[in-house]
Amino acid sequence: MNELFIKFYLDEDVDVLIARLIRSQNFQAISTDEAGHKGKSDPQQLDYAVSQQSAIVTHNRVDFEELAQQYFHENQTHHGIVISVQRPPYEITERLFRILNDFTAEEMTNQIIYI
Repeated sequence: MNELFIKFYLDEDVDVLIARLIRSQNFQAISTDEAGHKGKSDPQQLDYAVSQQSAIVTHNRVDFEELAQQYFHENQTHHGIVISVQRPPYEITERLFRILNDFTAEEMTNQIIYI
């Protein structure tokens, strides 16, 4: 059965407070540190997000745009990439709540969203 709501996996450059704020509203989010994946490469982070059926949230635009292109050319599926400029955690969280409100997990498949 497909999940209705997007699950977020926060890259290690994203403030861990955001995961706690998302979870406080009963949505699923986990940080790289909480998952025990701190220090892993960007491809490993995206692979882990895919294995967890989660959209990855990152500030690393260049590397994750390249990874999205690689997935596309290799006909691989990811569960979404959310790229954010550096902003205060509460502002990023508010923008992630808008995504949760506007998209289902299925609609996030292979999407890149810039916030």
